[in-house]
Amino acid sequence: MEDLISAAAKVLSVWLTVVITLIVLPSVFGVSLGISEVYMRILVKTLEWATIRIQKGVKQEQAKTLKNSAFGGIIQRDETTMEKEIAGLHRVDFELSDVFYFSKKGIEVIVEDEVTQRFSSEELVSWNLLTRTNVNFHYISLRLTIVWVLGVLIRYCLLLPLRVTLAAIGIVSMIVGTTLVGQLPNSSTKDWLSELVHLTCSRILVRALSGTITYHNKENRPQKGGICVANHTSPIDVLILTNDECYAMVGQAHGGLMGLIQRSTVKACPHVWFERSEMKDRHLVTKRLREHVAAKNKLPILIFPEGTCINNTSVMMFKKGSFEIGGTIYPVAIKYDPQFGDAFWNSSKYDIVSYLLRIMTSWAIVCNVWYMPPMVREEGEDAVQFANRVKSAIAHQGGLTELSWDGGLKRAKVKDTFKEQQQKNYSKMIVRNGSTGNLSMGAESN
Repeated sequence: MEDLISAAAKVLSVWLTVVITLIVLPSVFGVSLGISEVYMRILVKTLEWATIRIQKGVKQEQAKTLKNSAFGGIIQRDETTMEKEIAGLHRVDFELSDVFYFSKKGIEVIVEDEVTQRFSSEELVSWNLLTRTNVNFHYISLRLTIVWVLGVLIRYCLLLPLRVTLAAIGIVSMIVGTTLVGQLPNSSTKDWLSELVHLTCSRILVRALSGTITYHNKENRPQKGGICVANHTSPIDVLILTNDECYAMVGQAHGGLMGLIQRSTVKACPHVWFERSEMKDRHLVTKRLREHVAAKNKLPILIFPEGTCINNTSVMMFKKGSFEIGGTIYPVAIKYDPQFGDAFWNSSKYDIVSYLLRIMTSWAIVCNVWYMPPMVREEGEDAVQFANRVKSAIAHQGGLTELSWDGGLKRAKVKDTFKEQQQKNYSKMIVRNGSTGNLSMGAESN
C-alpha cells in the first residue's frame, strides 16, 4: 500500500512539474513554446481529413440540403416591410386578403421562429469528431470510427486531466494573489500588481481551455474610464477579454466558489458586484456605475448588454441601461469558431458544471476578437438609439445576425407591447393610405 501511494505521489509530482514548466511558466511571461501551435496544426489537418471522408460517405444532394438547412434555416424569409408585402396581395387600400399576410407570418413562426433557435447550439456543416453533430452523420467508415475513438481517449484521458489541473492552478492563484494584493494600501503599485495577477491568472485559465485567440485592431482597446460592451456567448467571454486587457467586472454577487472568487478579486480590483436586491433597483446600479466611470483612473467597465448568452450566430437587443451612464463606449465583437468546440452556454439545458465539462472535453476554444473604434452618444440621440447603433456595429464586424428581440425571451413570454406594436403598424398603414376615410364615407352613404 505504501509503495502504491509512493508511486502515485511520484507520478503526481512529475505531472505537476511538466505542467508548470511547459505551460504555466510560459503563460506567466506571456510567451508560447509552440506546443499549442503544433496541436492546432495537427487538429486542423485531422478535421480536414474527416470532412473529406464524410463528403465521400454522403451523397452530393444530401450535403447540399444539409448546407442550406444549417445556414439558411427551414424558412426562407424575404426581408420586406409589412406594407410592401400586403401591397402585393391587392391593388386597393384594404381587403380581407390582408389576413393572408398575418397567417403566413404565424405559420413561419410555428415552423421556425428566429428567436428560440438562438438559444440552442448552432449546427455544423461537417462533423468535428465531437458528440454534438448533425443527425445525418452516423457511421461513415471504419477508419473514421477508429479516429473518433482515439479522439475520445485523447480528450478524456489526456486533455481533460491537463485542463482540470491548469484550471485549479489558475483559480487558486487568482484567489491567493488578489487576496494578498488586496492587503496593500491603495497606490499605483497595488494597481499594477492587481493587473499583473489578473492577466497572469487569465492566461493560465485560457490555456486550460486550449484557447487560441486572435485579437484585431489592438489600438482600439478600451481605455480607463470607459465602458467596454461586447456580445455575449459564454461565461468564458470574460476570460477571452481579460487575457489581453484588465477590466472592472459588473455583475450579481454569487455564493459558493464563484462568490469566493468575487470576494477575493474585489479586494484588489474595483469590480462592481451587486446583491440580488440591488440589481432590481436600476437607479442604484446606474449611480454606482456612473461613480466608477467618473474616476478616470479606474479600469474600463466590462458589460454584456444582451443580459444572456446567445449562440454565436446573432446579436440580440442591448439593454439601454449601459448606455445611460455616459462616457465613452468601446464596442468589442467576439466570434467563436464552432468547428473546434461549442462555446455557447445553454443555461436552460446545462448547469455550469456540465457546461464546463463540455468545454474542457472539446478540441479547443478558437475565437476572434475585434476591438472597434470608440463611440459616444450623439446630440439628440437617446439611450435606445445609441444602444442599437452600437449593436449594429458589433453585429457587422463579427459577421453576426442583428435581431431586435430581447434575449429575456429565453425565459419569459413575449410582452403584449410587441403584439400591440404590430397592430399599431398595420393601423398606421391603413390610416396613411386613406382606407379609414373611405370606409367612413361608405358607412355614411349607407
